[in-house]
Amino acid sequence: MSADPHTGLTRHDRAIAALAAIAIGIQILEAAIPSPVPGLKPGLANIITLIALLTLGWRAAVAVTLIRVVGSSLLLGTLLSPTFWLSIAGAVATLAILALLRPLAPRHVGPVGLAIAAAMAHITGQFLLAWMVIIPHPNLPFVLPPLLLAALITGSLTGILTAHVLADPRIQRHVRH
Repeated sequence: MSADPHTGLTRHDRAIAALAAIAIGIQILEAAIPSPVPGLKPGLANIITLIALLTLGWRAAVAVTLIRVVGSSLLLGTLLSPTFWLSIAGAVATLAILALLRPLAPRHVGPVGLAIAAAMAHITGQFLLAWMVIIPHPNLPFVLPPLLLAALITGSLTGILTAHVLADPRIQRHVRH
């Protein structure tokens, strides 16, 4: 890929930046939506991570995810707060499972399967950090099964939405080039 002579950015770099900006916007909008369970959100910004993974590769998904977590926490004023660390823990767990599953995608594991695995890993990563560092209460593991059920539901939703976005001819025009 040749770089733009004025900015030094390649088309790949610009795609990562655009996806990260979209993901930050979605995460900020999602933060404004009240939740019946504190901290439980649908994770719609993860759609952008999956799009990056499936169209640009794992390294792009890592870049988009880390830029999203840091950028949104800067804009929301949560940088280095417990919320930030929980977000990073979830993001790292998500990226780890996506790294393991990437060789199987999209032939054996589609967007829905990836999204469910990512959501389960995300909530597990957050839970482990919360249990080991923030709230080391012996009864906290009883909260994990309902959280995993919520992750199954939200992961299914984000996976279905990701599949629809990737199937859209307007999106395909941009991703295939």
